[in-house]
Amino acid sequence: MSRSKALQSYIFVRLLLAPLMLWTITTAVFLLLRATPGDPIDAILGSRAPAAAKAAMRTQLGLDAPLWEQYLKYMKDLLGFDLGTSITTRGQTVWQIIGDYFPATVELAVCSMAIALIVGISIGSLAASRPNTIFDVVGRLFGIITYSLPAFWAGMILQLIFSVQLGWFPLGTRFPVTFPAPQSYTGLYTIDSLLSANPGQFLTSLHYLALPSLTLGILLSGIFERIVRVNLKQTLQADYVEAARARGIPELQILWAHALKNAMIPVITVLGLTFAALLGGAILTEVTFSWPGLANRLYEAISLRDYPTVQGIVVFFAGIVVMASIVIDILNAYIDPRIRY
Repeated sequence: MSRSKALQSYIFVRLLLAPLMLWTITTAVFLLLRATPGDPIDAILGSRAPAAAKAAMRTQLGLDAPLWEQYLKYMKDLLGFDLGTSITTRGQTVWQIIGDYFPATVELAVCSMAIALIVGISIGSLAASRPNTIFDVVGRLFGIITYSLPAFWAGMILQLIFSVQLGWFPLGTRFPVTFPAPQSYTGLYTIDSLLSANPGQFLTSLHYLALPSLTLGILLSGIFERIVRVNLKQTLQADYVEAARARGIPELQILWAHALKNAMIPVITVLGLTFAALLGGAILTEVTFSWPGLANRLYEAISLRDYPTVQGIVVFFAGIVVMASIVIDILNAYIDPRIRY
């Protein structure tokens, strides 16, 4: 079988696995929510509400039906891309909630990932190109420290230092409540302020975005630093690199034009999966910094036992992770001829 035919077969199999992965995640979330202590009716009406009012609300929301009937109805709605309606903010669909809150999560994730890549690749390349020196030692320590620090703890400490004591950065939220937010085109305040040709709003958006994105980006950079440092060290010892040195090619050109390009293949895998996980896994960072993103909204929905909102947001995040995994697998299989499928 030719490589192109094999690649097409590999893509087809990976696409077939996507619905199975989504169904598994959806079913697990549905069952775990029902097994979690707490009653969503109490969250809506309060624990002291009359029993008749609770029963009427339970019937209205369909929570009095058998579990298997609730599950079948939910799966039927899901097949029609209906994620449901929030039971705490009556009348607001889960898709509307995603549209309102997801841009803030994307903005934080993109800026954090850009910082993580720049810092991680730079420090990893510097450490790998100067083995057994102070740069190598600092690179190792940087990777260990940033990888091991909990994001919520680092966020609280950095807020205490730079927001409370020094006053360099604002404390919480995404934009000052006393000023009008940028006119919404994309939901991304930095982009919207540029499209509105308002440099003041752009700088304010960056000011509020700086501390959360720097915190998350620097902590994530340890992952990329370690991958780049380890793979680049191995690549710099390869035969073709030694041949390039023998031809008199400058060391810096060898590093950037030859070695780093091949050492970046594993980074692509980690980049895609980390970014996808960052979109759904930034809940601790968003809660710590009071960032009004979708992960923060998910935390609120969990606290209120808002079943449709929790299920819908988790399925949405799961779909992003599954699709990112498939895209990364296909991209790796395409660019790396060593992969067999």
